[in-house]
Amino acid sequence: MNKIEIYTLPNCPFCIKAKELLAKNGLKFEEHDISGDEENKRQELKEKFQLAERATVPQITVNGKYIGGYSQLKEIFNSGKIKEFLN
Repeated sequence: MNKIEIYTLPNCPFCIKAKELLAKNGLKFEEHDISGDEENKRQELKEKFQLAERATVPQITVNGKYIGGYSQLKEIFNSGKIKEFLN
């Protein structure tokens, strides 16, 4: 079973696109809404994923492998490399 995690904010257009892309491809995901403590969660994500800048959303992992945001997710799907991340 694949474990996909996505860190989001409710009205984020790129978060919505990322969730739609995953759903369209039949992939279930666990969503983590960071809106309750946004600034602290952004800092935690920055540290967790070793980002140089402030963490944006969405932030996505597939089976523990860091993908990045929506643009990176879309690129992985378009190139067919998503198979390398899935079980």
